[in-house]
Amino acid sequence: MPFGSLAEVKKYSSQYFEIFPEVVSYWQYFHVYPCEMHYLGGGFMMNSVAPIITPGTLRLGVLPPLSLYIHFPWCARKCPYCDFNSYQVRAGIPESAYLEALRIDLETALPQIWGRRVHTVFIGGGTPSLLSADGMERLLSDVRALLPLDPEAEITMEANPGTFESGKFKAFRDSGINRLSVGIQSFNSRMLRQLGRIHDGDEARLAVEIAQRHFDNFNLDLMYALPSQTLREAQDDIDTALAFAPPHLSIYHLTLEQGTAFAKQPPPGLPDDEASADMQDMIREKTSVAGYWHYEVSAYAQPGRQARHNLNYWRFGDYLGIGPGAHSKISFPDRIVRQMRFMQPKAYIEQTIQRMPVQEEVAIAPQDLGFEFMLNALRLNDGFEAGLFTERTGLPLITIEKTLQQAVAKGLLVRDHMTIRPTELGQRFLNDLQQMFLQESGVS
Repeated sequence: MPFGSLAEVKKYSSQYFEIFPEVVSYWQYFHVYPCEMHYLGGGFMMNSVAPIITPGTLRLGVLPPLSLYIHFPWCARKCPYCDFNSYQVRAGIPESAYLEALRIDLETALPQIWGRRVHTVFIGGGTPSLLSADGMERLLSDVRALLPLDPEAEITMEANPGTFESGKFKAFRDSGINRLSVGIQSFNSRMLRQLGRIHDGDEARLAVEIAQRHFDNFNLDLMYALPSQTLREAQDDIDTALAFAPPHLSIYHLTLEQGTAFAKQPPPGLPDDEASADMQDMIREKTSVAGYWHYEVSAYAQPGRQARHNLNYWRFGDYLGIGPGAHSKISFPDRIVRQMRFMQPKAYIEQTIQRMPVQEEVAIAPQDLGFEFMLNALRLNDGFEAGLFTERTGLPLITIEKTLQQAVAKGLLVRDHMTIRPTELGQRFLNDLQQMFLQESGVS
């Protein structure tokens, strides 16, 4: 779902998308499910995002950290719950042509990010682990040749258990991947069949063992509130995952996304709101006891193991997205721009070879920046430093002061002279808290 696990709080607020429809279209940019996070989507733009604004409207004294997202759009099979820009492999993957297009895309984007160091890289999909080991080496070599990559950069690749093979993943590690995000979803074979996954429970366990063997930093994606899933079965999945002691867990509520097979024909036996909320409470308790920090809506990490790439998103950092349907947010001293690449792989490759990979480019209207910042930052349970708002938006904090005071009065936020963060009540009613800032923006 677009907000990761906001359906988890349906026990407390069951009309989220009905009362907050503007965010649904906005979050076509902001998919975080069922993988950790990436910026693909249906190509919807915010209604209030206007054509490029006149230079000089904003004044950004410091540009934010920059991340790179690389999209690999092919999968062995399209899952019935997935609304990402992904395509089932039918006649082979045009790997060489695609890698060349990615290189040209990145090269074409260089003038917009010239001289800026890249701190994190995320290779998502689709299923990027379908790439050959040589293909991954070529891709990362091109990235290193074209970008000033931080020597300590976090470089994450998504992988699915059905594509695991020990020698191949060692080669991925040797090519420079230093963090793996594994799409387990469940360790229960019956649940996996209902989700349309190509792996079973044994393959899921083997995948984690291989991840442990070659990577000291990895994430496991899990889902709950699955068709006919009981609280005990959800607990077994969490217990199994915790037994492997992964550095990071991303745990999402199954949501029926518009346009998916599940949305067209919902699977029978979906847990009701109360059962889903009980599962969420169990997840929070078990991860806490195991020493994990619930630092973001759907993210749990061992100390010091938060996903740095994701944190840059939530802190309203910049990201360059290359590949079909990839979205970018790029800051300049006088404006903040969003871009979307062509979505269909064939069209993307053809357009990129002509050095025209960007299908749409708009600037964020200044009156929307406060909402966009808060929509991101409020996902973080520890909130943000007050000065970050001005640093990332170019706006004084006073532009949202009235709403901040109202949120504090309602018990949804706490603040001091240094930080602003959601209370436990604010986390439970995150939709209502975010809507307060939406009403202050120009979004219509």
